[in-house]
Amino acid sequence: MSSAMPMGRIRIVASAMFMSAVLLPAGAFISAAAFAQGDLAQIRIGYVRQLAARPPNLSNLIEPPEDEGFAGGRLSVRDNNTTGRFLSQSFTLEELDVAVGEDALPGFIRMVDAGTNFFVLDVPADVLLEMSDAVRGKNIVIFNVSATDDRLRDEDCRQNIMHIVPSRSMYSDALAQFLVWKKWRNWLLVTGPEERDKLFADAVRKSARKFGAKVVDERNWDFGADARRTAQAEVPAFTQGVDYDMLIVADEFGVFGEYLMFRTWDPRPVAGTQGLNPSTWHLTHEQWGSAQLQSRFVKTNKRRMTALDYQAWAAIRAIGEAATRTSSADFGEMEAYLQNPEFELAGFKGLPLTFRDWNWQLRQPILLVQPAALVSVSPQPGFLHQRSVLDTMGLDKKESNCTLN
Repeated sequence: MSSAMPMGRIRIVASAMFMSAVLLPAGAFISAAAFAQGDLAQIRIGYVRQLAARPPNLSNLIEPPEDEGFAGGRLSVRDNNTTGRFLSQSFTLEELDVAVGEDALPGFIRMVDAGTNFFVLDVPADVLLEMSDAVRGKNIVIFNVSATDDRLRDEDCRQNIMHIVPSRSMYSDALAQFLVWKKWRNWLLVTGPEERDKLFADAVRKSARKFGAKVVDERNWDFGADARRTAQAEVPAFTQGVDYDMLIVADEFGVFGEYLMFRTWDPRPVAGTQGLNPSTWHLTHEQWGSAQLQSRFVKTNKRRMTALDYQAWAAIRAIGEAATRTSSADFGEMEAYLQNPEFELAGFKGLPLTFRDWNWQLRQPILLVQPAALVSVSPQPGFLHQRSVLDTMGLDKKESNCTLN
């Protein structure tokens, strides 16, 4: 993402007056007065995105869309308004881009002071906690769509943060289940130099213990940031001298992981942050009615839906579901429904999506994908749980140190 709006400038991108085709039963009609702005209860949603620096040496062939996340949010607001009109509800999305290195808090507070109650936040973990604490005790619900840190669902959980994006442990558990199901139980773990790489590697170790796999050896990538010209010579020697079924890579920045495939000493598949990758969404996912969401997104945005787009879409659809089920725009009623065990979201993944009541993490199936194909969906067959098979992935209630307050 190469550009950003000036700091503090808020863009309103959707409102109740945004019209779309609505199919009605034969003979039904809605009067023009029903669409009058003044007759609709307003539900304001804020979307704050902190732009992140990208390592300069990454391939410039694949750039993330500049509207990534925002595009999913806009489609979701459109979906909400299609239904909301019949309940005299209007959903408005306000977007705020925060430049790399800028403080996201002031713009967020301005949106709170303007009367916004629901927020979609695409910000790092520390910024997310800062924002949450700044509005503690106020009528605010935050949806985390990008921070995967397990601590946010554990000792650093917050009452006002609901997590749409899975945690690292959910991702690693989803991958581990598939590898154990395939009987590929012995893993070589390769970890990059970044702190986030170490966090993912730690999640992989825990998943191995949880499901009966074994990390037979570990290697730290220390060949520098740019492996494009040296990987052919370095990777074979780097992966030599160990017997393993699967190479698991922890490289969240994407600095070197792509260069491990087809260059290892032994012919072994690669998974983790590269290779076979756990994700919430993928361009080839077409089961359980998802093809219609995919096609609507492509028609609207002239590109494919990404995982971040889906996470933003799901967050705003959750808000819309609460408004629809309660037939209300009242914050208290909507918050209570979002946090009610009866809450369910149809997420085009074969199972209803629900929130865990001990840390507000969204339960959801996780796709296992490679660049041009969906390989599998976790949870895998045979992995059972007394409450929900989706709770086989990530921190279970008895494992969590979260105290919501």
